[in-house]
Amino acid sequence: MNLSDFIEANLPALIDDWTDYARKVSVDRVDLSEPQLRNSARGLLLRIAADMRESQTSAQQHAKSWGDRPASDSGFNEAAHEHADDRLSQGFGINDVVAEYRALRASVLHRWQQAPHSDASAFQEMIRFNEAVDQMIAESVRQHAHRTERIRDLFAGVLAHDLRSPLGAILASQELLLRDEGLSSRSVRAVESTQRSAMQMKRMIDDLRVFTRTRLDDALPTSFSPQDMGHLCSEAIEEVRASYPDAQIDLRLVGELSGTWDGGRIGQLVVNLLTNAVRYGAGPIVVEARADHEQMTIVVSNEGNPIPKSAFPTLFDPLTRATLPDRSGAAAGMGLGLYICRSIAQAHHGTITVQSSERGTTFTVQIPRSVSA
Repeated sequence: MNLSDFIEANLPALIDDWTDYARKVSVDRVDLSEPQLRNSARGLLLRIAADMRESQTSAQQHAKSWGDRPASDSGFNEAAHEHADDRLSQGFGINDVVAEYRALRASVLHRWQQAPHSDASAFQEMIRFNEAVDQMIAESVRQHAHRTERIRDLFAGVLAHDLRSPLGAILASQELLLRDEGLSSRSVRAVESTQRSAMQMKRMIDDLRVFTRTRLDDALPTSFSPQDMGHLCSEAIEEVRASYPDAQIDLRLVGELSGTWDGGRIGQLVVNLLTNAVRYGAGPIVVEARADHEQMTIVVSNEGNPIPKSAFPTLFDPLTRATLPDRSGAAAGMGLGLYICRSIAQAHHGTITVQSSERGTTFTVQIPRSVSA
């Protein structure tokens, strides 16, 4: 009897072993019924046995060792995905799922070793079995991680969306208070301080919303209309100055700066670059917008320590930072600013690049003069 036949012939005993282990893992945390525990094991064991019966070339075996299965082999992967989804819904962590497979492997091999074997093919049978289990683990781990990340992103997206309403009410109330001529100078300063903090919160929430939408494979929402880049840059500078009154920002405008873009997104991009320059740089900051016949270029430069070379490969990745902020008291943010900048540039069919040396750091954004959806 080969190992695949042995698995099918001993399904009840192997499922008992699996069920006992899964119950120990789930104690005090989840409530899986007996049928749930047993049916999952049955499906996985039958798919593994079926996989072992398939003919396999040495090239296919090598490909499997790299986690590459034929696209048509959907039943095998589907069983692993379903198991991961089921365990995630029941509160199993990724380590618990891997531990289940470890118990399954140990149970099968332990019983297989005790059975009589009539030929030398048993060793090859064990190799095929381990290949199948390893691939099943890889697919379950991949699916579990993917679903876990998606759940977290959905939570972050809902949180960011729901925070907009109370924060909008705070900003509106602050604006109303600042119009009250009866406020003392001390009260005005206090309201202005809370307003700056609320604006920082708004930028972080806006960045979080963009991050979650792109992580969930949703296109970044854009609305293109005629804009003036000089006006957009000026508004972005004023917004950053409201939060960082001591920031020295110089605006340089060259050429005809009209075009068709998403004004809100471009403003968000410039604000993020300026905020990044204020937090991580030193000295004056220069913002330059210049245009030729078909292209608009936005450059934000600042002095300060150069970006470490080791940080360049992941500089525009989410939730990463090249260095700690240089300015004391500056909020560190969530590490999404440059990721958002890249997303906005790409949504405008453009690019963003960076150069950094002892002379300073320069971010350059290039987008078409006219962008359509």
